[in-house]
Order: sequence, then C-alpha cells, then structure tokens
Amino acid sequence: MKKELVRLQKMLADCGVDSRRKCEELIKRGQVKVNGRVAVIGDKVDPYSDKVFVKGRRVTGSAKPKHRYIMLNKPRGYVTTMNDERGRKCIAELIKDIDERVYPIGRLDKDSEGMLLLTNDGDFANHIMHPKKHINKVYRVTVRPAITEEQIDKLQSGIVLDGRKTAPAQVRVVTKQEGRAVLEIVLREGRNRQIRRMCESVNLEVARLKRVAVGTVKLGGLKQGMYRDLSEDEVRRLSHDPNPNKNSR
Repeated sequence: MKKELVRLQKMLADCGVDSRRKCEELIKRGQVKVNGRVAVIGDKVDPYSDKVFVKGRRVTGSAKPKHRYIMLNKPRGYVTTMNDERGRKCIAELIKDIDERVYPIGRLDKDSEGMLLLTNDGDFANHIMHPKKHINKVYRVTVRPAITEEQIDKLQSGIVLDGRKTAPAQVRVVTKQEGRAVLEIVLREGRNRQIRRMCESVNLEVARLKRVAVGTVKLGGLKQGMYRDLSEDEVRRLSHDPNPNKNSR
C-alpha cells in the first residue's frame, strides 16, 4: 500500500503545533527533525509512521485532532502568545481549560483588545491570514485630538510604512467631540501595529484600539476575557470568499 505523504508544515499545523506559516519558520530554524534528521522546507512525511519532533518533543499524526475554532475577547495587557519568556500575561491564561492545542490566527498587540481567533486547523488559519484573500478586519479606534478630513483622506488612500504603502483602508467617524474622535477602520491587511503606526504618521494618538469583526463575523456581546466556539455558519463564512454577496446561503 502506497504511503500517503503530506508536506511537513501541513502535518505540523494539522496537529496543532502552530499556523502553517509559523511551522515553516520552525523548520527553517532547524527546530524540526524527521526520523532523526533535521528537516528542511519541502520535506514530506507520513503522519502515521514517520517520527517527527519539534524542539525535542514528539508530534504524532496517528489521530487527527478535533478541529476547534475559538473567538476570544482579548483584554488589554495580554500578549498574543501561548507562553511568554518575559513572564507577561498571555492569552493562554484565558483559554487554559481548552483541551485541544490551539494557537492564535494573527495577533493583537499588548495594548489592543477585542476579537482574536484561535484554532488548531492549519488550512483555516492560513486562509484567514493569507494577504491575497483580503479578509477585512474591523476596528473601533479612539484617537486624540479630533480628526480632520485631510487626515481621513490620508489614512484611506494609504500610508507608507517601512518603504511600502498600505492597502487602501475604510475610515468612518463614529463620534466626534472636542479633542477626541471614535473611528471605525477597516483593513484588508495586517502589518505589525499597522493602525497605530498609520495614525502616528498623521499626528493622531491612539487612545484605545479594539477589533470588533473579522470578515462578516462580529465580536458582538462576548464579554472581555471570555471565549466561545465559532458556529458552523461562522466557520463556513470565514472559510470561503470574504465577499458577503457571495456564498449568501
């Protein structure tokens, strides 16, 4: 019987090690071994018979894990990691009763809050994070001082960060008072601290940043620090074309 071989990074992601992209990084750093040999990108394995180790710990594909799709309302002050060598509070503390080994899809910085998705499904995570999928992320952002039309235009048309212009964003003023404004910002990409850096470039200070939706899936009334499983419908909507006019069944 012919062995069913799969790419090593896919096998690791399916077993809940991390996202496929992060698993590729582990392989590139020489932290993955297959049958005693340091693995390289492009390796394929039999999940049921090959001996795969990550950082010295055995990873087995003998039983495909149950996929979990979690929505967490991350509070400020927590780092988006499953463990932190510097001893900071991390999101693993908020989901420690989950049996499956899940990992975050993307991240929110320590001072940001709101909707964070976690899973052990590598294909699902890769779909959400792939820049070509253009899955919108929606944020509620409080800035100081009050914003001008010129600043809105600059944010919407794109800001040059690290030598590359950001994709066009949608910016809507929710409320505006003297000295402050609350904005809804919709991004189609996810660079490091992107909204904070975009606002800084137009002389706006971000006082509060909260992600309230990914695609058509909203945070809703989920309490801060709590999590819930995504519904089958929410998983389906995030797994397919992000355009809500399609797949509308």
